[in-house]
Amino acid sequence: MLAGVMIFVDVSIVNVALPSFTTGLGAGPADLSWIVAGYTLTFGLALVPGGRLGDQRGRRRMVIVGLVLFALASLAAGLAPSPLWLVVARLVQGLAGGLLNPQLLGLIQQMFPSSERGTAFGVFGAVNASSTALGPLLGGLLIQLGGPQEGWRWVFLVNLPFALLALLLAPRLLPAPPPRSTRTRTSLDPVGAVLLGLAVVGVLLPVVLAERDPASAPWWTAALGLAVGAGFVVWERAYARRGKDPLVTGRVLRSSGYVLGTSLGALYMAGSTAIFFVLTVYFQQGLGYSALFAGLATTPYAIGSAVAAAWGGRVVGRFGRPLVVVGTVVMALGIGATLLIVALRSDPSTGLLTALPLFVSGIGSGLVITPNQALTLSAVPTEQGGTAGGMQQTAQRIGSSLGIAVVATVFFTVLASSGQQFGTALAAGLLVVLLCVLAAFALGLADVLRRRRGRSATPSIGDVGTGVLSGTGTDPGPHASVPGHPHH
Repeated sequence: MLAGVMIFVDVSIVNVALPSFTTGLGAGPADLSWIVAGYTLTFGLALVPGGRLGDQRGRRRMVIVGLVLFALASLAAGLAPSPLWLVVARLVQGLAGGLLNPQLLGLIQQMFPSSERGTAFGVFGAVNASSTALGPLLGGLLIQLGGPQEGWRWVFLVNLPFALLALLLAPRLLPAPPPRSTRTRTSLDPVGAVLLGLAVVGVLLPVVLAERDPASAPWWTAALGLAVGAGFVVWERAYARRGKDPLVTGRVLRSSGYVLGTSLGALYMAGSTAIFFVLTVYFQQGLGYSALFAGLATTPYAIGSAVAAAWGGRVVGRFGRPLVVVGTVVMALGIGATLLIVALRSDPSTGLLTALPLFVSGIGSGLVITPNQALTLSAVPTEQGGTAGGMQQTAQRIGSSLGIAVVATVFFTVLASSGQQFGTALAAGLLVVLLCVLAAFALGLADVLRRRRGRSATPSIGDVGTGVLSGTGTDPGPHASVPGHPHH
Protein backbone atom coordinates (compact mmCIF):
# COMPACT_ATOMS: atom_id res chain seq x y z
CA MET A 1 0.00 0.00 0.00
CA LEU A 2 2.98 2.32 0.44
CA ALA A 3 3.70 1.76 -3.24
CA GLY A 4 0.04 2.29 -4.01
CA VAL A 5 0.02 5.69 -2.31
CA MET A 6 2.83 6.87 -4.59
CA ILE A 7 1.44 5.74 -7.91
CA PHE A 8 -2.14 6.86 -7.21
CA VAL A 9 -1.19 10.26 -5.79
CA ASP A 10 0.88 10.94 -8.89
CA VAL A 11 -2.17 10.44 -11.10
CA SER A 12 -3.79 13.63 -9.78
CA ILE A 13 -1.24 15.65 -7.77
CA VAL A 14 0.18 17.44 -10.81
CA ASN A 15 -3.20 18.96 -11.80
CA VAL A 16 -2.96 21.73 -9.21
CA ALA A 17 0.73 22.27 -9.98
CA LEU A 18 0.27 23.20 -13.65
CA PRO A 19 0.45 27.00 -13.04
CA SER A 20 3.57 26.42 -10.92
CA PHE A 21 5.23 24.48 -13.76
CA THR A 22 4.74 27.55 -15.95
CA THR A 23 5.96 30.17 -13.49
CA GLY A 24 8.74 28.12 -11.91
CA LEU A 25 10.04 26.11 -14.87
CA GLY A 26 8.81 27.99 -17.93
CA ALA A 27 6.73 25.08 -19.21
CA GLY A 28 4.54 25.83 -22.23
CA PRO A 29 1.12 24.35 -23.13
CA ALA A 30 2.67 21.38 -24.97
CA ASP A 31 4.96 20.66 -22.02
CA LEU A 32 2.01 20.75 -19.61
CA SER A 33 0.09 18.28 -21.77
CA TRP A 34 2.98 15.83 -21.75
CA ILE A 35 3.64 16.27 -18.02
CA VAL A 36 0.07 15.17 -17.32
CA ALA A 37 -0.55 12.82 -20.25
CA GLY A 38 2.88 11.18 -20.43
CA TYR A 39 2.41 9.52 -17.06
CA THR A 40 -0.95 8.10 -18.12
CA LEU A 41 0.41 6.90 -21.46
CA THR A 42 3.41 4.94 -20.19
CA PHE A 43 1.47 3.72 -17.14
CA GLY A 44 -1.06 2.05 -19.45
CA LEU A 45 1.71 0.71 -21.67
CA ALA A 46 3.45 -1.16 -18.84
CA LEU A 47 0.46 -2.71 -17.05
CA VAL A 48 0.01 -6.00 -18.89
CA PRO A 49 3.72 -6.75 -19.50
CA GLY A 50 4.38 -5.79 -15.87
CA GLY A 51 1.72 -8.19 -14.66
CA ARG A 52 3.15 -10.97 -16.81
CA LEU A 53 6.67 -10.35 -15.50
CA GLY A 54 5.40 -10.53 -11.92
CA ASP A 55 3.51 -13.75 -12.57
CA GLN A 56 6.51 -15.41 -14.17
CA ARG A 57 9.55 -13.86 -12.49
CA GLY A 58 8.27 -13.14 -9.00
CA ARG A 59 6.14 -10.26 -7.76
CA ARG A 60 8.49 -9.25 -4.97
CA ARG A 61 11.33 -8.83 -7.44
CA MET A 62 9.16 -6.68 -9.71
CA VAL A 63 7.97 -4.57 -6.77
CA ILE A 64 11.57 -3.80 -5.82
CA VAL A 65 12.50 -2.97 -9.43
CA GLY A 66 9.44 -0.76 -9.78
CA LEU A 67 10.11 1.05 -6.49
CA VAL A 68 13.72 1.81 -7.43
CA LEU A 69 12.69 3.05 -10.87
CA PHE A 70 9.86 5.16 -9.45
CA ALA A 71 12.10 6.72 -6.79
CA LEU A 72 14.81 7.61 -9.32
CA ALA A 73 12.23 9.09 -11.71
CA SER A 74 10.67 11.12 -8.88
CA LEU A 75 14.09 12.45 -7.89
CA ALA A 76 14.84 13.37 -11.50
CA ALA A 77 11.48 15.12 -11.82
CA GLY A 78 11.98 17.06 -8.59
CA LEU A 79 15.42 18.25 -9.71
CA ALA A 80 14.43 18.89 -13.33
CA PRO A 81 16.28 21.90 -14.82
CA SER A 82 14.03 22.14 -17.89
CA PRO A 83 10.53 21.16 -19.09
CA LEU A 84 11.94 18.43 -21.38
CA TRP A 85 13.78 16.86 -18.44
CA LEU A 86 10.54 16.84 -16.44
CA VAL A 87 8.56 15.28 -19.30
CA VAL A 88 11.07 12.43 -19.66
CA ALA A 89 11.05 11.85 -15.90
CA ARG A 90 7.25 11.66 -15.95
CA LEU A 91 7.37 9.09 -18.74
CA VAL A 92 9.71 6.92 -16.67
CA GLN A 93 7.50 7.45 -13.61
CA GLY A 94 4.53 6.14 -15.58
CA LEU A 95 6.46 3.04 -16.67
CA ALA A 96 7.43 2.34 -13.06
CA GLY A 97 3.85 2.85 -11.88
CA GLY A 98 2.56 0.51 -14.57
CA LEU A 99 5.09 -2.10 -13.48
CA LEU A 100 4.13 -1.75 -9.80
CA ASN A 101 0.34 -1.68 -10.01
CA PRO A 102 -0.35 -5.25 -11.18
CA GLN A 103 2.06 -6.58 -8.55
CA LEU A 104 -0.06 -5.01 -5.82
CA LEU A 105 -3.16 -6.74 -7.17
CA GLY A 106 -1.34 -10.04 -7.69
CA LEU A 107 0.15 -9.98 -4.18
CA ILE A 108 -3.30 -9.53 -2.60
CA GLN A 109 -4.44 -12.64 -4.42
CA GLN A 110 -1.28 -14.52 -3.48
CA MET A 111 -0.90 -13.49 0.17
CA PHE A 112 -4.47 -13.64 1.48
CA PRO A 113 -6.80 -16.64 1.76
CA SER A 114 -10.02 -16.28 -0.16
CA SER A 115 -12.03 -15.53 2.99
CA GLU A 116 -9.88 -12.42 3.67
CA ARG A 117 -9.38 -11.28 0.13
CA GLY A 118 -12.38 -8.97 -0.03
CA THR A 119 -11.15 -7.05 3.01
CA ALA A 120 -7.69 -6.75 1.47
CA PHE A 121 -9.17 -5.44 -1.76
CA GLY A 122 -11.17 -3.01 0.34
CA VAL A 123 -7.97 -1.61 1.84
CA PHE A 124 -6.45 -1.41 -1.64
CA GLY A 125 -9.54 0.41 -2.93
CA ALA A 126 -9.50 2.83 -0.01
CA VAL A 127 -5.82 3.63 -0.66
CA ASN A 128 -6.49 4.01 -4.39
CA ALA A 129 -9.50 6.27 -3.96
CA SER A 130 -8.16 8.42 -1.14
CA SER A 131 -4.70 8.85 -2.68
CA THR A 132 -6.10 9.86 -6.06
CA ALA A 133 -8.65 12.22 -4.54
CA LEU A 134 -6.25 13.72 -1.98
CA GLY A 135 -3.53 14.28 -4.58
CA PRO A 136 -4.75 17.81 -5.43
CA LEU A 137 -4.94 18.70 -1.72
CA LEU A 138 -1.43 17.44 -1.05
CA GLY A 139 -0.13 19.20 -4.14
CA GLY A 140 -1.78 22.45 -3.12
CA LEU A 141 -0.31 22.22 0.37
CA LEU A 142 3.21 21.54 -0.94
CA ILE A 143 3.03 24.42 -3.40
CA GLN A 144 1.72 26.70 -0.64
CA LEU A 145 4.68 25.77 1.57
CA GLY A 146 7.33 25.77 -1.17
CA GLY A 147 6.09 28.79 -3.09
CA PRO A 148 5.00 29.11 -6.74
CA GLN A 149 8.58 29.07 -8.03
CA GLU A 150 9.94 25.94 -6.30
CA GLY A 151 6.91 24.34 -4.65
CA TRP A 152 6.24 22.14 -7.68
CA ARG A 153 9.48 20.24 -7.02
CA TRP A 154 8.09 18.86 -3.76
CA VAL A 155 5.13 17.46 -5.67
CA PHE A 156 7.59 14.79 -6.91
CA LEU A 157 10.13 14.66 -4.09
CA VAL A 158 7.37 13.74 -1.62
CA ASN A 159 7.42 10.24 -3.17
CA LEU A 160 10.91 9.47 -1.90
CA PRO A 161 10.05 8.68 1.78
CA PHE A 162 7.32 6.27 0.66
CA ALA A 163 9.63 4.56 -1.84
CA LEU A 164 12.52 4.21 0.59
CA LEU A 165 10.35 2.81 3.38
CA ALA A 166 8.70 0.37 0.98
CA LEU A 167 12.12 -0.75 -0.29
CA LEU A 168 13.23 -1.49 3.27
CA LEU A 169 10.11 -3.51 4.03
CA ALA A 170 9.64 -5.38 0.75
CA PRO A 171 12.38 -8.02 1.21
CA ARG A 172 11.13 -8.76 4.73
CA LEU A 173 7.37 -8.79 4.24
CA LEU A 174 6.62 -9.84 0.67
CA PRO A 175 6.65 -13.54 -0.26
CA ALA A 176 9.68 -14.83 -2.08
CA PRO A 177 9.20 -16.37 -5.52
CA PRO A 178 9.05 -20.16 -5.66
CA PRO A 179 12.34 -22.01 -6.19
CA ARG A 180 13.47 -22.01 -9.79
CA SER A 181 13.11 -25.79 -9.93
CA THR A 182 9.38 -25.60 -9.10
CA ARG A 183 8.44 -22.75 -11.41
CA THR A 184 6.28 -23.39 -14.43
CA ARG A 185 8.34 -23.13 -17.59
CA THR A 186 6.45 -20.55 -19.61
CA SER A 187 7.60 -17.91 -22.06
CA LEU A 188 7.01 -14.20 -21.61
CA ASP A 189 5.50 -13.85 -25.12
CA PRO A 190 7.69 -10.86 -26.07
CA VAL A 191 6.07 -10.43 -29.50
CA GLY A 192 2.62 -10.32 -27.91
CA ALA A 193 3.85 -7.80 -25.35
CA VAL A 194 5.25 -5.51 -28.07
CA LEU A 195 2.08 -5.74 -30.18
CA LEU A 196 -0.15 -5.01 -27.21
CA GLY A 197 2.08 -2.12 -26.15
CA LEU A 198 1.93 -0.58 -29.63
CA ALA A 199 -1.85 -0.98 -29.70
CA VAL A 200 -2.26 0.69 -26.31
CA VAL A 201 0.04 3.58 -27.26
CA GLY A 202 -1.72 4.03 -30.59
CA VAL A 203 -5.13 4.29 -28.93
CA LEU A 204 -4.07 6.32 -25.89
CA LEU A 205 -1.72 8.83 -27.56
CA PRO A 206 -4.34 10.97 -29.34
CA VAL A 207 -6.74 10.61 -26.43
CA VAL A 208 -4.39 11.92 -23.76
CA LEU A 209 -3.14 14.72 -26.05
CA ALA A 210 -6.73 15.72 -26.85
CA GLU A 211 -7.34 16.71 -23.24
CA ARG A 212 -6.02 20.22 -24.07
CA ASP A 213 -6.31 20.52 -27.85
CA PRO A 214 -8.53 17.93 -29.58
CA ALA A 215 -7.95 19.45 -33.03
CA SER A 216 -4.19 18.89 -32.97
CA ALA A 217 -4.28 15.35 -31.56
CA PRO A 218 -2.93 12.65 -33.93
CA TRP A 219 -6.17 10.70 -34.21
CA TRP A 220 -4.79 8.57 -37.05
CA THR A 221 -2.72 6.65 -34.51
CA ALA A 222 -5.94 5.40 -32.89
CA ALA A 223 -6.91 3.61 -36.10
CA LEU A 224 -3.39 2.25 -36.35
CA GLY A 225 -3.59 1.09 -32.74
CA LEU A 226 -6.84 -0.76 -33.40
CA ALA A 227 -5.27 -2.47 -36.43
CA VAL A 228 -2.27 -3.53 -34.34
CA GLY A 229 -4.71 -4.74 -31.66
CA ALA A 230 -6.35 -7.00 -34.25
CA GLY A 231 -2.91 -8.30 -35.15
CA PHE A 232 -2.26 -8.95 -31.47
CA VAL A 233 -5.37 -11.14 -31.26
CA VAL A 234 -4.27 -13.11 -34.34
CA TRP A 235 -0.78 -13.57 -32.89
CA GLU A 236 -2.08 -14.72 -29.51
CA ARG A 237 -4.26 -17.39 -31.09
CA ALA A 238 -1.42 -18.62 -33.27
CA TYR A 239 0.94 -18.59 -30.29
CA ALA A 240 -1.49 -20.70 -28.27
CA ARG A 241 -1.91 -23.21 -31.13
CA ARG A 242 1.86 -23.75 -31.04
CA GLY A 243 1.55 -24.92 -27.45
CA LYS A 244 2.95 -21.71 -25.96
CA ASP A 245 1.48 -19.57 -23.19
CA PRO A 246 0.09 -16.38 -24.73
CA LEU A 247 0.15 -13.06 -22.91
CA VAL A 248 -3.66 -13.09 -22.70
CA THR A 249 -5.07 -16.56 -22.13
CA GLY A 250 -8.38 -17.65 -23.59
CA ARG A 251 -9.40 -19.01 -20.20
CA VAL A 252 -9.39 -15.53 -18.72
CA LEU A 253 -11.18 -13.92 -21.65
CA ARG A 254 -13.85 -16.64 -21.72
CA SER A 255 -14.80 -15.84 -18.13
CA SER A 256 -18.03 -13.85 -18.39
CA GLY A 257 -17.49 -12.39 -14.91
CA TYR A 258 -14.05 -11.10 -15.85
CA VAL A 259 -15.10 -9.61 -19.19
CA LEU A 260 -18.20 -7.95 -17.78
CA GLY A 261 -16.42 -6.58 -14.72
CA THR A 262 -13.59 -5.19 -16.85
CA SER A 263 -16.07 -3.53 -19.22
CA LEU A 264 -18.11 -2.10 -16.36
CA GLY A 265 -14.97 -0.76 -14.68
CA ALA A 266 -13.77 0.91 -17.89
CA LEU A 267 -17.14 2.61 -18.41
CA TYR A 268 -17.28 3.78 -14.83
CA MET A 269 -13.70 5.05 -14.78
CA ALA A 270 -14.41 7.02 -17.96
CA GLY A 271 -16.73 9.17 -15.89
CA SER A 272 -15.31 9.13 -12.38
CA THR A 273 -11.71 10.04 -13.29
CA ALA A 274 -12.80 13.09 -15.28
CA ILE A 275 -14.43 14.61 -12.20
CA PHE A 276 -11.10 15.71 -10.72
CA PHE A 277 -9.96 17.33 -13.95
CA VAL A 278 -13.00 19.55 -14.47
CA LEU A 279 -13.44 20.36 -10.77
CA THR A 280 -9.81 21.45 -10.45
CA VAL A 281 -10.11 23.77 -13.47
CA TYR A 282 -13.47 25.08 -12.24
CA PHE A 283 -12.33 25.86 -8.70
CA GLN A 284 -9.00 27.41 -9.69
CA GLN A 285 -9.80 29.24 -12.92
CA GLY A 286 -13.52 29.76 -12.50
CA LEU A 287 -13.78 30.62 -8.81
CA GLY A 288 -10.23 31.83 -8.19
CA TYR A 289 -9.40 29.26 -5.52
CA SER A 290 -5.78 28.70 -4.61
CA ALA A 291 -4.25 25.28 -5.27
CA LEU A 292 -4.73 24.42 -1.59
CA PHE A 293 -8.39 25.40 -1.46
CA ALA A 294 -9.10 23.65 -4.77
CA GLY A 295 -7.71 20.48 -3.21
CA LEU A 296 -9.79 21.01 -0.06
CA ALA A 297 -12.95 21.37 -2.14
CA THR A 298 -12.55 17.83 -3.52
CA THR A 299 -11.64 16.28 -0.14
CA PRO A 300 -15.25 15.24 0.72
CA TYR A 301 -15.20 12.98 -2.33
CA ALA A 302 -11.95 11.41 -1.14
CA ILE A 303 -13.31 10.78 2.36
CA GLY A 304 -16.52 9.18 1.14
CA SER A 305 -14.71 7.04 -1.40
CA ALA A 306 -12.10 5.77 1.06
CA VAL A 307 -14.67 4.84 3.73
CA ALA A 308 -17.01 3.13 1.27
CA ALA A 309 -14.20 1.25 -0.48
CA ALA A 310 -12.98 -0.27 2.80
CA TRP A 311 -16.51 -1.29 3.81
CA GLY A 312 -17.44 -2.50 0.32
CA GLY A 313 -14.44 -4.82 0.21
CA ARG A 314 -15.56 -6.51 3.42
CA VAL A 315 -19.18 -7.07 2.36
CA VAL A 316 -18.79 -7.76 -1.36
CA GLY A 317 -18.80 -11.51 -0.66
CA ARG A 318 -22.25 -11.15 0.90
CA PHE A 319 -23.91 -8.94 -1.70
CA GLY A 320 -22.02 -9.59 -4.93
CA ARG A 321 -22.73 -7.62 -8.11
CA PRO A 322 -25.87 -5.87 -6.72
CA LEU A 323 -23.55 -3.91 -4.43
CA VAL A 324 -21.82 -2.47 -7.49
CA VAL A 325 -25.19 -1.55 -9.03
CA VAL A 326 -26.21 0.26 -5.83
CA GLY A 327 -22.90 2.11 -5.90
CA THR A 328 -23.55 3.42 -9.43
CA VAL A 329 -26.97 4.69 -8.30
CA VAL A 330 -25.46 6.50 -5.29
CA MET A 331 -22.74 7.97 -7.49
CA ALA A 332 -25.32 9.16 -10.04
CA LEU A 333 -27.37 10.87 -7.32
CA GLY A 334 -24.30 12.70 -5.99
CA ILE A 335 -23.15 13.82 -9.44
CA GLY A 336 -26.70 14.90 -10.36
CA ALA A 337 -26.95 17.04 -7.22
CA THR A 338 -23.52 18.60 -7.87
CA LEU A 339 -24.55 19.33 -11.45
CA LEU A 340 -27.70 21.16 -10.32
CA ILE A 341 -25.81 23.25 -7.76
CA VAL A 342 -23.15 24.50 -10.17
CA ALA A 343 -25.73 25.12 -12.91
CA LEU A 344 -27.84 27.30 -10.60
CA ARG A 345 -25.10 28.99 -8.59
CA SER A 346 -21.45 29.65 -9.31
CA ASP A 347 -19.67 31.84 -6.76
CA PRO A 348 -16.93 31.39 -4.13
CA SER A 349 -19.38 29.58 -1.81
CA THR A 350 -19.98 26.83 -4.36
CA GLY A 351 -17.13 24.72 -2.98
CA LEU A 352 -18.94 24.55 0.35
CA LEU A 353 -22.33 23.84 -1.23
CA THR A 354 -20.96 20.93 -3.27
CA ALA A 355 -19.26 19.28 -0.28
CA LEU A 356 -22.21 17.04 0.62
CA PRO A 357 -23.06 15.84 -2.92
CA LEU A 358 -19.37 15.20 -3.59
CA PHE A 359 -19.22 13.16 -0.37
CA VAL A 360 -22.22 11.13 -1.60
CA SER A 361 -20.52 10.68 -4.97
CA GLY A 362 -17.42 9.41 -3.20
CA ILE A 363 -19.46 6.85 -1.28
CA GLY A 364 -20.92 5.59 -4.55
CA SER A 365 -17.47 5.43 -6.12
CA GLY A 366 -16.10 3.39 -3.23
CA LEU A 367 -18.98 0.92 -3.59
CA VAL A 368 -18.23 0.44 -7.28
CA ILE A 369 -14.47 0.30 -7.82
CA THR A 370 -13.30 -2.03 -5.04
CA PRO A 371 -16.20 -4.55 -5.09
CA ASN A 372 -16.12 -4.66 -8.90
CA GLN A 373 -12.37 -5.29 -8.82
CA ALA A 374 -12.75 -8.14 -6.33
CA LEU A 375 -15.62 -9.71 -8.28
CA THR A 376 -13.87 -9.35 -11.61
CA LEU A 377 -10.71 -11.10 -10.45
CA SER A 378 -12.41 -13.79 -8.36
CA ALA A 379 -12.53 -16.17 -11.34
CA VAL A 380 -8.88 -15.70 -12.27
CA PRO A 381 -6.34 -18.37 -11.25
CA THR A 382 -3.62 -17.17 -8.90
CA GLU A 383 -0.80 -17.79 -11.35
CA GLN A 384 -2.46 -15.45 -13.87
CA GLY A 385 -3.51 -12.80 -11.35
CA GLY A 386 -0.92 -10.19 -12.26
CA THR A 387 -1.55 -10.46 -15.99
CA ALA A 388 -5.33 -10.36 -15.53
CA GLY A 389 -4.99 -7.42 -13.16
CA GLY A 390 -2.83 -5.62 -15.70
CA MET A 391 -5.40 -6.22 -18.44
CA GLN A 392 -8.16 -4.93 -16.20
CA GLN A 393 -6.17 -1.83 -15.27
CA THR A 394 -5.25 -1.22 -18.92
CA ALA A 395 -8.95 -1.19 -19.87
CA GLN A 396 -9.65 1.20 -17.01
CA ARG A 397 -6.74 3.43 -18.04
CA ILE A 398 -8.06 3.62 -21.60
CA GLY A 399 -11.55 4.33 -20.25
CA SER A 400 -10.19 7.05 -17.96
CA SER A 401 -8.26 8.72 -20.76
CA LEU A 402 -11.23 8.63 -23.13
CA GLY A 403 -13.51 10.01 -20.42
CA ILE A 404 -11.17 12.88 -19.56
CA ALA A 405 -10.73 13.74 -23.24
CA VAL A 406 -14.48 13.80 -23.92
CA VAL A 407 -15.39 15.64 -20.72
CA ALA A 408 -12.58 18.19 -21.21
CA THR A 409 -13.66 18.79 -24.81
CA VAL A 410 -17.28 19.37 -23.75
CA PHE A 411 -16.18 21.57 -20.83
CA PHE A 412 -13.94 23.90 -22.87
CA THR A 413 -16.35 24.00 -25.84
CA VAL A 414 -19.24 25.09 -23.63
CA LEU A 415 -16.95 27.48 -21.77
CA ALA A 416 -16.01 29.24 -25.02
CA SER A 417 -19.56 29.32 -26.39
CA SER A 418 -21.09 30.54 -23.13
CA GLY A 419 -18.82 33.53 -22.69
CA GLN A 420 -16.60 31.99 -19.97
CA GLN A 421 -19.48 30.80 -17.80
CA PHE A 422 -17.56 28.25 -15.75
CA GLY A 423 -20.64 26.97 -13.90
CA THR A 424 -22.41 26.19 -17.17
CA ALA A 425 -19.30 24.50 -18.56
CA LEU A 426 -18.84 22.38 -15.43
CA ALA A 427 -22.51 21.34 -15.51
CA ALA A 428 -22.07 20.20 -19.13
CA GLY A 429 -18.95 18.24 -18.23
CA LEU A 430 -20.66 16.61 -15.25
CA LEU A 431 -23.56 15.61 -17.50
CA VAL A 432 -21.11 13.52 -19.56
CA VAL A 433 -19.79 12.00 -16.32
CA LEU A 434 -23.36 11.16 -15.30
CA LEU A 435 -24.01 9.43 -18.62
CA CYS A 436 -20.92 7.24 -18.17
CA VAL A 437 -22.02 6.26 -14.67
CA LEU A 438 -25.53 5.44 -15.91
CA ALA A 439 -24.04 3.29 -18.69
CA ALA A 440 -22.10 1.34 -16.04
CA PHE A 441 -25.32 1.03 -14.03
CA ALA A 442 -27.16 -0.42 -17.03
CA LEU A 443 -24.41 -2.97 -17.65
CA GLY A 444 -24.34 -4.05 -14.01
CA LEU A 445 -28.13 -4.26 -13.76
CA ALA A 446 -28.33 -6.36 -16.93
CA ASP A 447 -25.77 -8.76 -15.45
CA VAL A 448 -27.67 -9.04 -12.15
CA LEU A 449 -30.94 -9.80 -13.96
CA ARG A 450 -29.25 -12.33 -16.24
CA ARG A 451 -27.64 -14.13 -13.32
CA ARG A 452 -30.86 -14.23 -11.33
CA ARG A 453 -32.65 -15.83 -14.25
CA GLY A 454 -29.95 -18.49 -14.45
CA ARG A 455 -29.33 -18.90 -10.72
CA SER A 456 -31.21 -22.14 -10.40
CA ALA A 457 -28.97 -23.68 -13.04
CA THR A 458 -25.58 -22.09 -12.33
CA PRO A 459 -24.56 -20.03 -9.29
CA SER A 460 -22.23 -17.21 -10.30
CA ILE A 461 -19.92 -14.47 -9.18
CA GLY A 462 -22.52 -11.75 -9.14
CA ASP A 463 -25.24 -13.50 -7.18
CA VAL A 464 -23.54 -16.03 -4.91
CA GLY A 465 -23.56 -14.67 -1.38
CA THR A 466 -20.52 -15.62 0.64
CA GLY A 467 -19.29 -17.87 -2.14
CA VAL A 468 -18.09 -14.99 -4.24
CA LEU A 469 -14.68 -14.73 -2.65
CA SER A 470 -14.57 -17.99 -0.76
CA GLY A 471 -13.98 -20.12 -3.81
CA THR A 472 -17.40 -21.80 -3.73
CA GLY A 473 -18.98 -19.69 -6.45
CA THR A 474 -18.68 -20.52 -10.13
CA ASP A 475 -18.66 -18.48 -13.24
CA PRO A 476 -20.98 -19.51 -16.04
CA GLY A 477 -18.11 -19.46 -18.49
CA PRO A 478 -16.36 -22.54 -19.90
CA HIS A 479 -14.21 -23.07 -16.82
CA ALA A 480 -16.23 -24.24 -13.90
CA SER A 481 -15.01 -23.14 -10.50
CA VAL A 482 -13.38 -20.20 -8.88
CA PRO A 483 -10.02 -21.14 -7.38
CA GLY A 484 -10.04 -20.90 -3.63
CA HIS A 485 -6.31 -20.27 -3.40
CA PRO A 486 -4.66 -16.85 -2.82
CA HIS A 487 -5.87 -14.50 -5.41
CA HIS A 488 -5.14 -11.70 -7.88
